[in-house]
Amino acid sequence: MGTGMVSTLLYGFPYEWSPLKYIAMGIALLNLLMFVVFLVLFIWRLVQYGDFFYILLHPQLSMPLGAVPMAFTTVITSMVTILASYEVAWMPTLALVLWCINIVFALLSCLAIPFLITSHQKHAFENVNATILLPVVPTVVASSAGAIVASVHSGTTAVAVVLISYALWAMGVGISLMLITFYVVRLILHKLPPPETIISVFIPLGPLGQSSYAIQLLGVQALRVFPDGLSQMTYLGEVLHSLGFFLGLLIWSLAIWWFTHAIYSVLYTRFCGPVPFNLGWWALIFPTGTFVSSSGELWDLTGYTFFRILASTITVGIVLLWIVVILGTIRYAWTGELFKPINTRHLEVHTYVEGEDVQSPEQRV
Repeated sequence: MGTGMVSTLLYGFPYEWSPLKYIAMGIALLNLLMFVVFLVLFIWRLVQYGDFFYILLHPQLSMPLGAVPMAFTTVITSMVTILASYEVAWMPTLALVLWCINIVFALLSCLAIPFLITSHQKHAFENVNATILLPVVPTVVASSAGAIVASVHSGTTAVAVVLISYALWAMGVGISLMLITFYVVRLILHKLPPPETIISVFIPLGPLGQSSYAIQLLGVQALRVFPDGLSQMTYLGEVLHSLGFFLGLLIWSLAIWWFTHAIYSVLYTRFCGPVPFNLGWWALIFPTGTFVSSSGELWDLTGYTFFRILASTITVGIVLLWIVVILGTIRYAWTGELFKPINTRHLEVHTYVEGEDVQSPEQRV
């Protein structure tokens, strides 16, 4: 997911430099390889241990399942962005098919896991962290991918993709804002997370930056497809285009607040003591990348140099962070910690039925 974001940012870097295009292509291929390999390993693990049910019901392990459709989205957007300039004949159809598959999994994540959170899983308010957003963000990410997929289509197909993307955007953004509010209350009452999970404070930046980026992209596509696609609504495209810029700017402004707060939080925690490396450090890459994407799109729409410089500067920082995190992950894998199996059957799994905690069959024995 983070690797795909780095590829996208480098390919669309605001200052043209042709070698960056080839570097981005190489990283995009690496992202595709990583997605396929880790997806196969994940499926193999589920078959090996047969614990998918327990993962779904676990209050922590179920949250990262939302990362799967988001990672898939980065594969689709990289493919469309890179291959569009080469006019590959089969690319638009393949992108549409993959996007349709992706929104199925995004909707499953957004609809099923929040239901399990409210019906079966047991959460303590003081232990809730920002990963609770992960199951609902995929619909927002899929909406931005929909705008990119729509850009290589026309006619009723493009109209349908744009309309579906708006619906996905509204669903994901609405729930995300509710959960962000919930998370802010948790921070106010119980303060910052421990050093081991402090990087997770960057996660809320993801839905904010991505929703700003997506609504701007959708506005651009609405202006292109709606005058012909919905002739009975003459000015709909122009209205949505203007709203896309305006809403994008407002949400981008909110993202600035969270970006600043997240930086302060990590620096304060590091000042108080060490922040150990773990896989949670990947939360630095994708959420921050969405903020850069939003800034870059604001530059495209306004032409203001401020957004161009901001997007370029943070992109450089993200690439450096990505190198640090991927090297740390390789070291983490070399020690064997990355591949250490988690036996979820011994973990406490709660379901709520008529006021009682109902545990897994193994726990009742």
